[in-house]
Amino acid sequence: MKICIKCILPETFPGIRFDGDGVCNFCANRDGEKAQRLDDDKRRYEKKFRELLTHVIVPDNPYDILMAYSGGKDSTYTMSLLKNKYGLRVLAVSLDNGFVSRTAVANIGKVTDALGIDHMFFKPQWRALRTIFSVAMTRELYAKKTIERASTVCTSCIGIVKSICLKMSIEMGIPMVGFGWSPGQAPVQSSIMKTNPSLMRLSQQAILKPLREIAGDAVEAYFLQERHYALPDKFPYNVHPMAWEFYEENMIIDEIRKLGWTPPDDTDTNSSNCLLNALANVEHIRRYGFHPYVWEIANMVRDGVMSRDEGFSKIYSEQPSHLVEHARDKIFGQSQEHP
Repeated sequence: MKICIKCILPETFPGIRFDGDGVCNFCANRDGEKAQRLDDDKRRYEKKFRELLTHVIVPDNPYDILMAYSGGKDSTYTMSLLKNKYGLRVLAVSLDNGFVSRTAVANIGKVTDALGIDHMFFKPQWRALRTIFSVAMTRELYAKKTIERASTVCTSCIGIVKSICLKMSIEMGIPMVGFGWSPGQAPVQSSIMKTNPSLMRLSQQAILKPLREIAGDAVEAYFLQERHYALPDKFPYNVHPMAWEFYEENMIIDEIRKLGWTPPDDTDTNSSNCLLNALANVEHIRRYGFHPYVWEIANMVRDGVMSRDEGFSKIYSEQPSHLVEHARDKIFGQSQEHP
């Protein structure tokens, strides 16, 4: 299989082209001028965030930001920045999808205690989740473009996470929702976004409609109701500070170790919290011919926040077979290949 000699995108990735030197069109479009603009944007968006804080923080409110907290390294580091660098009062919310690793559960407890942060777990009913995951393994549920960014399983899970956090922030009057997206997952230009009823109605329906069709009305409890849309002034800002902060994986791990965070030995190379990820990766590769994390990691290689060798290892290493079979057993009740 042909792979870009600069980043790690394979010839199977949608829309890719190679020049005579083996460089893909995505790398060819990333010139020095764009790199300089990215650095300028990072400085501008950090300033914009600091200015935002002066407008949205209300001393009488108990929380300034609701953090979508997986227990993984990126969300842990993001949460520590929000608390320690920016001095925010954080409420951390974690989704238990039935596949949170034991190490991640322990890390969540240790880190929230170390930071002095209130924390809540939300656990959707397993019957609905199992149905969603089993169908997401076998067919597309969302817009075709989503498969370039994540597996259908991950898109389903993250869709529920984002919706629950949005719903809670509106109900509790929390003005911001924080996410630990890596620099490769989302551009700096989207790192501070004011949500609103019309935009969120569209994005919610894109996830809710297919989930409701396969899992029934039970999933509606995880999404906004009309009473939420009637409160436009309560809609929060979504922020993901890692887009403008310095990012280097080893540095991040060193920093969060100080909070008691432990690198997991029970997940795959692309997750530090989820036991379902390996199976989702395998099924995505089988169906589409490329790894669901390859776009994110290629962006990080291209932006210089990860070496090509490290990125290559994350994407082209074998998925841990014991994790794949464990997840397959739990979802399908059998360890052999599911048709």
